[in-house]
Amino acid sequence: MSTALGELRMQVIWTRMISIVEEQAQTLMRTAFSTTVRDAGDLSAALFDLQGRLVAEAVTGTPGHVNSMAEGVRHFLARFPVETMKPGDHFITNDPWLTAGHLHDVTVVSPAFHQGRVVGLFGVCCHQVDIGGLGQGPDGRSIYEEGLQIPLMKLADAGRVNQDLLDILCQNVRTPVQVKGDVLSYITSNEAAARRLSSMLAEFVMADLTEVADYIIARSLSATRAEIAKLPDGKWTSTLVIDGYDKPVTLVGTLTIDGDSLTMDYEGTDPCLPRGINVVLNYCRAYTVFGLRCVISPDVPNNFGALEPFRVTAPEGSILNVQRPWPVAARHVIGQMLPDVVFGCLSQAIPDRVPAEGSSCLWSVQLRGRLPAQGNGREGDPFDAIFFNSGGSGARPGQDGLSGTAFPSGVRAMPVEVTESAAPIVIWRKQLRTDSGGPGERRGGLGQTVEVAMRDGSSFEVLAMFERVERPAKGRDGGRDGAAGLVRTSGGKPMRAKGLQTIPAGERLVLEIPGGAGLGDPAARDPAKIRQDIDEGMISPEAARRDYRLDVGHLDIDGEEPEIRIEARSS
Repeated sequence: MSTALGELRMQVIWTRMISIVEEQAQTLMRTAFSTTVRDAGDLSAALFDLQGRLVAEAVTGTPGHVNSMAEGVRHFLARFPVETMKPGDHFITNDPWLTAGHLHDVTVVSPAFHQGRVVGLFGVCCHQVDIGGLGQGPDGRSIYEEGLQIPLMKLADAGRVNQDLLDILCQNVRTPVQVKGDVLSYITSNEAAARRLSSMLAEFVMADLTEVADYIIARSLSATRAEIAKLPDGKWTSTLVIDGYDKPVTLVGTLTIDGDSLTMDYEGTDPCLPRGINVVLNYCRAYTVFGLRCVISPDVPNNFGALEPFRVTAPEGSILNVQRPWPVAARHVIGQMLPDVVFGCLSQAIPDRVPAEGSSCLWSVQLRGRLPAQGNGREGDPFDAIFFNSGGSGARPGQDGLSGTAFPSGVRAMPVEVTESAAPIVIWRKQLRTDSGGPGERRGGLGQTVEVAMRDGSSFEVLAMFERVERPAKGRDGGRDGAAGLVRTSGGKPMRAKGLQTIPAGERLVLEIPGGAGLGDPAARDPAKIRQDIDEGMISPEAARRDYRLDVGHLDIDGEEPEIRIEARSS
């Protein structure tokens, strides 16, 4: 076969493999019980070779899941060698230090067979709303308070599901039907993908994945090293101070580029805390490398080769490399801020390619309460519900920031109707927040205002885990900061941004989600874009005058064009 035909064949096989893992993810979403997986896509689905190297990942999913699973599969192989695997075997864990960083992410890995031999491994990692314990909040003092720990073990043995494990799991959670249904859906998606892979291997007359995996990984590794080599050599340090729990947390990152190798080191970062916002190194690495790849090698497919050149280190015992048994339930509060630390370093090395800071931390709203009583004098059953909300991303070198966008997590917002049907709540308001994007030549993306309450007006609890309330996203190169977040009741009572709290009966929870920062001097912004922002409600006329020094003569009430002129500036 000619070189050209060989390359073409590999490309076709690669495309087919991507379709297989995407079908794996979609099967998971169609069969899962929880809205976090079914509607938000808070998951990862991927194919690994027999060395545990990531070969292909689904487009649907989050970097915190897939990049953590890329490191975690080797632990499964160490515990369950390939030669011991049988058709129908499935392996499970939610160990934060082996996979995705907290107990609420459950990973299931399954061998894929072809012609009687193991040829690969399919893995899924999904967010589980309920894993028992205190729930996904930052209040825990140790991992033992945060929920049920599942060590590396068999979920199914030769097709027989581990009923003892399922019984223990269901006994320890508030929503056993949902949890059991989710766990079984992980098996379904992996088995569906394994059947597709065997069919593909037969079609292309391949005995296994060895040749194609080596090719994909080698090409990705070479392309990634080539992109790193284009960058200037040097060392750059960035510091990001965020709200933390009881006091601010300082994250310090130093980026070193030397030829085609790159290291991100977090020496100088604050030590871990006795609250559940700590990050394990695996999760720290996942979001750090994602931030680096977004700027340096975004066009290289994500696999072992694309990840290999990036080295990430953090001092043991720091908040980015916490050790057992420190709490980690709300680790995303810190972990999802790491791309901003990365961007702070890269903005010094390659400023024309790097966005400004964004809201970054996903505002996950986890609510807890009771279903309405049935009239028999007894309280209704307890419920746990979660829905995701996003602020604005930072302005980009050539464009404004994105509004209400989950960067870097990448999860989808659940439809309001789906959330309301799954729990006795009403989401009274969910809208973009005017003037929340940081002013600049390129404006930051807008945050949102969200208002929620119980359907019958009763009290309920919120497991708050929100960031950028005290310290908003910082503007760059003359751009202004994004708007800070705010947590309060509808009656105006301020609430803490972190920790379990009660919303009194008759009140609503109101969230003002932060905006992204601006980039470049606001005076340089095109007046036509400012007028468009006013027309679309992105900024108010008052903000146009205050932040952009433009005078909007009158609003477009009767179809007339607003008059806009630039005010004279004093030197």
